[in-house]
Parts: sequence; structure tokens; C-alpha cells
Amino acid sequence: MSENSNSKTENWFASWFDTPYYHILYKDRNYREAQLFMDNLTHYLNLPEDAKVLDLACGKGRHSIYLNQLGYTVLGVDLSENSIAIANNNANDTLHFKVHDMREPFEEKYDAIFNLFTSFGYFEDDADNLKTLKAIKNSISEYGFAVIDFMNVPFVLDNLVAEEVKTVENIDFHLKRYLKDGFIIKEIDFDDQGQHYHYSEKVRALTLEDFTQMMDEAGIYLLDTFGDYKLKKYQKKTSERLILIFK
Repeated sequence: MSENSNSKTENWFASWFDTPYYHILYKDRNYREAQLFMDNLTHYLNLPEDAKVLDLACGKGRHSIYLNQLGYTVLGVDLSENSIAIANNNANDTLHFKVHDMREPFEEKYDAIFNLFTSFGYFEDDADNLKTLKAIKNSISEYGFAVIDFMNVPFVLDNLVAEEVKTVENIDFHLKRYLKDGFIIKEIDFDDQGQHYHYSEKVRALTLEDFTQMMDEAGIYLLDTFGDYKLKKYQKKTSERLILIFK
């Protein structure tokens, strides 16, 4: 949570994701890799050409836009009003965006629901993660699938860089990473235009076992797990990602 945020909500992501600095720090993310992942996913799921796709926690909508270019009717949703305002510049007849809390289900049903790039496990209360899974399950069409793409926690913890400085657009971002109380925490400190900023990212260190337990409780059927964006099989120690396909 930002120390200089006047956000009404207690959730760290409601303030940090709405700052321009979030987008500066992560501007070099590999979007080509992301596109190949979506190519592989949609092919694997064998989605019909006119499939309705929900992009859950879509940010500024980059992946929604690409999925729409593949021919799907896409709704991108995110809690960040700023991100959705930016995403809306790309809206068209088959691509829409709206502000939505992922804990709440949709009235419409979707052929595919994608929750990509570790956009899960932000909540302080584990019950909210379960609530999110149930909301996803209730929003999938009869023949639809859902995908959660999460970090692979055992791999992340084995390779955690405790401290580093990343310089982007002349801003030195001082990053610290550690595990505390079941969360992987990243502290972000930087100065810009004479002002000091401090933010934290907190993501629940959920393992495959944790997800399996929650999915059982939610009445979800886990179909497959992959360990990277080329959809190689999941290996606990060596996979960079934990990709869950379920319905």
C-alpha cells in the first residue's frame, strides 16, 4: 500500500496500479511472448471462431486487444478506473471494457475466461480468492474453459532476487523482494521530481496444492496444468509459470 495514497480502499493494488509509475516500471514486459501464449492457449482450447472471451484483470487492455484481433468478442475488465479509461480508447463493436471487481460473477456466460500474468492472489483474505474462483466458475458457459496464469511459487522463491535497482525513464526503482506471512512481497521505492514514493506489491504465495484445494472447494474441475507460455508440462521446481486450465 502506498504511504502517500489517499485511496479509500485498503488494497495496495487499487492505488499502485492507478499510478503512471506502475506502467513505467513494467513497460518492457515481453508482449510478443504474451501474444504467442494467447495463440497457443486459444489453439489448445480449440475456441470457436465467434467465442466470447472475458479478460479478467485486463489492465490497459493490451491482451484483450490482441484476443479481439484473433477474431473473438472480448470483454476486458479491471478494478482500475484509470486503466479502463485508457483501454476504452481501443473499444469497438466486438471489444468492450468495464470496471469490475473479479470477486463478483457476471450475468453473461463466456466461452473462455483468461486471468493472465499473475493477476490473482492479491486479496488479504483467502476467502476472497475462493470467492473469485467461484465467480469465474459461474461465468463460464457450458462448454467453456477458464485459465489462470500464475507465477510458479517454488521456482520464484528459489530464484528470488532480494534487492535490485531498475532504472526506467531516468527513475531508479529500488526493489526488495521477500516472503512474509504467506505473501511474496515486493517493496518499491523511488524518487521523482523531488518527491519520494513507496509502494508494495503483495501476492499470496499460492502453490498448485493451494489452488487444487480451493478448486475442490469451489466445485471446479482442473483439466490441465502447464509450466510455461509454450504450454510445456508443469514441473514444480523448474517451471517459470503455473498455468491452470479448468471448468
